[in-house]
Amino acid sequence: MTTSRKLVIVESPAKARTIGGYLGPDFDVEASVGHIRDLPQPSELPPEMKKGPYGKFAVDVEGDFDPYYVVDSDKKKKVTELKRALKDADELYLATDEDREGEAIAWHLLDVLKPKVPVKRMVFHEITREAITRALDNTRELDTRLVDAQETRRILDRLVGYEVSPLLWRKIKPGISAGRVQSVATRLVVERERERMAFRSASYWDVSGAFTGGPADDRGQFVARLVTLDARRVATGRDFGDDGLLKPAARKADVVHLHQAEATALAAALERADARVVSMETKPYTRRPAAPFTTSTLQQEASRKLRMSARETMRTAQGLYENGFITYMRTDSSALSGQAIAAARRQAAELYGAEYVPDKPRVYGAKAKGAQEAHEAIRPAGDSFRTPAQVANQLTGAQFKLYELIWKRTVASQMADARGSTATVRLAATAALGDGARQAELTASGTVITFRGFLAAYEEGRDAERYDAGADKDTRLPVLTEGDAVVTDAVTAEGHETTPPPRYTEASLVKALEERGIGRPSTYAATISVITDRGYVDRRGQALVPTWLAFSVVRLLEDNLPRLVDYDFTAEMEGDLDRIASGTEDRVGWLSRFYRGDAASARPGLKNLVEGLGDIDARAVNSIDIGDGITLRVGRYGPYLETAPDQDGGEGRRASVPDDVAPDELTVARAKELLERQADDGRELGTDPATGHTIIARNGRFGPYVTEVLPEEDDGDAAAAAAGDGPNGTAPAGGRKKPVRKKAAKAKPRTASLFKSMQLETVTLEDALRLLSLPRVVGTDPEGVEITAQNGRYGPYLKKGTDSRSLTGEDQIFDVTLEEALAIYAQPKQRRGATTKPPLRELGEDPVSGKPVVVKDGRFGPYVTDGTTNATLRKDDAPESITPERGFELLAEKRAKGPAKKPARKAPAKKTTTKAAAKK
Repeated sequence: MTTSRKLVIVESPAKARTIGGYLGPDFDVEASVGHIRDLPQPSELPPEMKKGPYGKFAVDVEGDFDPYYVVDSDKKKKVTELKRALKDADELYLATDEDREGEAIAWHLLDVLKPKVPVKRMVFHEITREAITRALDNTRELDTRLVDAQETRRILDRLVGYEVSPLLWRKIKPGISAGRVQSVATRLVVERERERMAFRSASYWDVSGAFTGGPADDRGQFVARLVTLDARRVATGRDFGDDGLLKPAARKADVVHLHQAEATALAAALERADARVVSMETKPYTRRPAAPFTTSTLQQEASRKLRMSARETMRTAQGLYENGFITYMRTDSSALSGQAIAAARRQAAELYGAEYVPDKPRVYGAKAKGAQEAHEAIRPAGDSFRTPAQVANQLTGAQFKLYELIWKRTVASQMADARGSTATVRLAATAALGDGARQAELTASGTVITFRGFLAAYEEGRDAERYDAGADKDTRLPVLTEGDAVVTDAVTAEGHETTPPPRYTEASLVKALEERGIGRPSTYAATISVITDRGYVDRRGQALVPTWLAFSVVRLLEDNLPRLVDYDFTAEMEGDLDRIASGTEDRVGWLSRFYRGDAASARPGLKNLVEGLGDIDARAVNSIDIGDGITLRVGRYGPYLETAPDQDGGEGRRASVPDDVAPDELTVARAKELLERQADDGRELGTDPATGHTIIARNGRFGPYVTEVLPEEDDGDAAAAAAGDGPNGTAPAGGRKKPVRKKAAKAKPRTASLFKSMQLETVTLEDALRLLSLPRVVGTDPEGVEITAQNGRYGPYLKKGTDSRSLTGEDQIFDVTLEEALAIYAQPKQRRGATTKPPLRELGEDPVSGKPVVVKDGRFGPYVTDGTTNATLRKDDAPESITPERGFELLAEKRAKGPAKKPARKAPAKKTTTKAAAKK
């Protein structure tokens, strides 16, 4: 009897291995390794399509926006393997992820493989034996509405990117890009920096005192802060605007703005005064646990607590999901299944006691604005949860930390409220000042937790707040009653400065995007990576700092294509795309209105907006007024400062802006300092005895360096010397006029960067002359080839023809002998930094090749290898924490791509066209 074969296709090799372990011998599980096809670059289209409606976007913008897909060149081998596997199968199960992107991958597989056997769509949100068994018993049809929604997003992103990015190339800088979500995210970061640049600090003072009170058996000290003076509220930081002045509401309320002298006098007077209790209020305190994680909240909390980037969080979570430790990590829902609720309640009772579990299960169902499919929240996988201790030996450091975070949050979400009481006491005192008595009121508050409840398992982190909440958390106040006298121990005055709005972190940017309904939480990690990789955002610790390039991009879009960076419009698009997914909106009609315009609402389309832009002043777009006649300009090679020409018509001064100067730090004073430093001709070190040229040391954009000052040369004499003719290119006396040749290139001064061990302030003429003498000729080898010692981008090295060898230190450049150089060249050549070092890590035996896999440090960074196949680690793959599964996955992806092929030059006579994939 012939056994029926079933082919299951998933996205990743890791997922395939895990699922394959749960299915029987009748199932073959293969991985597509992500998407198998996509929209090609217009240059990759067949010749007959390049001049038609597909020519600009690989999308038919003149018809119904049909996309033209091609199988990726590195996936052709994989498609062949899948087709071969399908020939031996009697059924095909498409088991890609259950979100829109997963549905789209399944549709592409179906369209390319063209199976002749029954096809079933198999979905699950966790990879456990129970979940896979349930998924096999509950297959469904492919959801074409989800495919349409994902395809519309892809087409929309192509239209926006390919229409707007060329505009940025022409007006700002080649190679940069615009995008539907990335440009809006960049605008958010830039707007926050603009607020910081416009911010003006305000000074204010407050007064606080330490007091002791309570009955004899319960006396205690507490700190109270001055809140009113003669019944007028004392100003705090919240009362000042970003202009440094009191807000209108504060002025209307007639708040008291304390300055140093008044605050100091008040503190001294209150320290002498008698204080008494005017009220004591106690209220019950209750705090509920946070909901289980969604994609967005997981990224935020991992950033706060684990200092993980959004991209690192999603990559680590992907590994946990594919290996069966957590549920699907791309979700907008905070709901838990009945089995998960029961598992969390059971585990909370076992670990903390029955009193820590409420009588009724907690139900979470609220979804984020613009949420898509109602997946379950991110939680530990299975109908019963494994504790972090039970999985510790199976996970890397990063995976363990993230699993522990998810486990704690899930269990805590089904635990009892934290309970306690919050007490607030108000004190009154009369301050005797030189100009009369003032009635002061001070307040103190504290919270006492009497039952920790869910806090025994987990407490949610918080982003940094601009203003202090003002309450003394978890502080117990003594028992006081109205009229009680308290002892004044000390009263002090303290000055404060208001602070600018905090910069976005990855956590707060994700939160802001989600609150505004911009983009999908599942794509936030990629969005933040894009704006970082494109050079729009730099990181300073956890803060996201926009570059001046981002300022230019945002300004161009705000001034010329404002709808594309409008927060509400972008959020509306997300709502429209959700309606396409639900089947209540037609994708063709929507794309037509977006690109060609909507006559009913008189709203122009993207095509009309871009074509009607007219002339854009690139200089204005790339200019930002700093003040006092100083302008910052964004140039092709970086930002620089420029002043207006002087009164005599001479050129204005210029100075490069160092990369470590954030936009809000570039004040007028700092700009003048940079201009003065640039105008400084440098510190004169002396004269080169060999040439008579003056040698100076100065700062440059790329660090300190030394250079020589060349004497000025008369233009006419230089030209004549170059041509061999008389003055100004005329014919020599008695000779025929010769053709005028081009002027000789102006001589360039010698320059040399200082060694790392040198300082600009202490470098000497001798040091400078040695640096300027480089490269140094060490000698010649037996074949007569010259060997030189020099300093380069990657440090000191020897060079013999095209063969270079690293030196161990900068001083060796001047000290290495010919014998030592020849000995170095006698050793086998190794790549820079690739001395015979042991592997960074050993990952075990590869399941495909059966060979040991190790992590090594190579010329282009760390990589994994089994001795035959090498795969470079991705940006978020840390050598010290990469898992064996991740290493095997990288090798599998590299094998699927096949060896890199050099492009072959085709003879024009043999020009042929092969259609790579069918048009949808």
